[in-house]
Amino acid sequence: IRIARRADAKILQSLYRQLVNDENIKVTECRVEALANDPNTHLLVCAIDGHVRGTVLVCLCADAMYAEQPFAVVENLVVDQECRGYGIGQALLREVERFCLLRNCSKMMLLSSVSRVNAHR
Repeated sequence: IRIARRADAKILQSLYRQLVNDENIKVTECRVEALANDPNTHLLVCAIDGHVRGTVLVCLCADAMYAEQPFAVVENLVVDQECRGYGIGQALLREVERFCLLRNCSKMMLLSSVSRVNAHR
């Protein structure tokens, strides 16, 4: 599990299109690099034998409720359809949890469409 790099833009776009069949999805190298430099955001990938097989985005959100504690929003978790069921999603979420614990988050919110029954399992 590592932070996404500029060179990952094309494969990230492919993974996102597996998640949402939308031809308007456009992942740019510049945006991936900007996210890599944002201390409140982690765009993570899981690479196996040099090939990116999954990704997840976690963003910290400032909150007034618990003093300086942020909360986290977890979004765009997708594992390559050919690699599902091997624990890649679980590994990505473990890294998200570690990131959130290190930043003392009050909570983590995972967004997922109600129609994604297999992903919920």
